[in-house]
Amino acid sequence: MASLYTQSDSNRRKTWWLLAIFFIVIMIIAYIFSYEFQNSAILYGAVIFSFAFSFFSYWYSDKMVLAMSKAKLIDRNSARELYLLVENLCITAGLPQPKIYLIDDSAPNAFATGRDKDHAVIVVTSGLLQKLEKVELEGVIAHELSHIGNRDILLATLVTILVGVIVLLADAFRNWSFFGGRRRSSNSEGGGQLGAIIGIIAIVLSILAPIFAYLMQFAISRKREYLADVDGALLTRYPEGLARALEKISQDKEPLEVSNRATAHLYIASPFKEDAVGHVKTNWFSKAMATHPPIAERIKRLRAM
Repeated sequence: MASLYTQSDSNRRKTWWLLAIFFIVIMIIAYIFSYEFQNSAILYGAVIFSFAFSFFSYWYSDKMVLAMSKAKLIDRNSARELYLLVENLCITAGLPQPKIYLIDDSAPNAFATGRDKDHAVIVVTSGLLQKLEKVELEGVIAHELSHIGNRDILLATLVTILVGVIVLLADAFRNWSFFGGRRRSSNSEGGGQLGAIIGIIAIVLSILAPIFAYLMQFAISRKREYLADVDGALLTRYPEGLARALEKISQDKEPLEVSNRATAHLYIASPFKEDAVGHVKTNWFSKAMATHPPIAERIKRLRAM
């Protein structure tokens, strides 16, 4: 059990380190681009945009996700057994009761959203309720409650914003360069070789930055899934329930109709069947670009508990 907590703490530390690197990367990219164009407004604009968009996303991202997923609010009377299950787990976890939404889709899946534990939402599909046994459903709900307790929802929103800022900066630089927007040249006063080097770095960054940003986003997403698996299993004290649920979800052949690339990382397992395979992918690029850890590896870790 000691190694279990060690893995949990390690994932937390690595996630916050990655987030810190994200902020540093944005500042470096914005500074280099502002130097290249001799315009400090680029640096200040990147910082202001990040905070402004973070504020908007903090308040409204959950509503946007629910609308995109066509999720409908359900009450205690329409899903009494599910409500009691969530209520009991919330008491055990020391969390407020979240609202529960239902997606009318036969593919089994679930996710959590909301800006904090007091305004959290758990979303399940009708297929999840129909195809899982009670202990398996309990494992899935515990996993999603762990996301809420660990503030993964806010972290996922923040990381998405940071990725967006990096991509926008890179796109803006390429567009300005293409239309002759570059103001500094290697022969400009005070520029010299340093200006030429910075210009080359800026061009390279505009190409590679979005790729690295997405890689970091997916790395954080995968670590949070592992951590939620561990915490969810500790909450129910029955890791096999979540392991069996993951097996059934990954082996189900029906695609989730309302899923899209913007919301895929929220679900307990990838809603795209080509990604939610049971075997471990050996291709490095496929693993790096995956929003979820391999199901087989998650099940292996749960059963090792």
